[in-house]
Amino acid sequence: MFIRKDNSLKWNWILIGALITLACVISGLCGLDKILYTAIHRPDCNMWTISGSFLCSFFLLLGKIFGTKMWLIASGVGVLFFFIYKAIKNEYDFRYAFVKIKSSYIFYIFCSVLSAFLITGVLKLFIGRSRPVLFDALGNTYFEPWVFDSVFNSMPSGHSAIGFAGLVMMGMLFPRIKWATWTLAIIIGISRVYVGAHWPSDVILGAFIGMVCADITKSVLKKLNRK
Repeated sequence: MFIRKDNSLKWNWILIGALITLACVISGLCGLDKILYTAIHRPDCNMWTISGSFLCSFFLLLGKIFGTKMWLIASGVGVLFFFIYKAIKNEYDFRYAFVKIKSSYIFYIFCSVLSAFLITGVLKLFIGRSRPVLFDALGNTYFEPWVFDSVFNSMPSGHSAIGFAGLVMMGMLFPRIKWATWTLAIIIGISRVYVGAHWPSDVILGAFIGMVCADITKSVLKKLNRK
């Protein structure tokens, strides 16, 4: 989205996207989040209680399959497996394996996911926004920066950031399935509001971070691999 065919970044588009995202976040904090959350979220479905609803069960399952740990473990194991395979295949030439792993698709995905994970982790602690569960229980939202309790780690949405980082990267590496990866990323984002895990603006900010991480990762790695 923010990258050209020659893998150079569209910095002006990134700036415009950042301003639009900021406007969405501010609007959400000023009251729009509560309106949209009430419209999308189902009271009988939340991330801590399994509902009998098929859609709720599906979204909860989706959250587990495409959760942060799953992305990091799957892509990390994939990188390690590819590295060992290349090294063994070439008589334990680890230098050759290292060169090959840098240009592998799985390494692109891993770096994209890892960067999104690190950025969202810092922002969650810095912002300290309470999850919607406190709004459901107390009718208000709270901010407690630098608290490690997940209840105050709502913004940005990690699932959305990492999901977009991984799936957008996959869409760039495999253009024929781009429509499917983008659709899945959007569904994951919506599901986080539906199950009461995040506010809409959390998802929007997370999605933007994920897209930018994917584009910057691809641009940087392509330049490094040309050297």
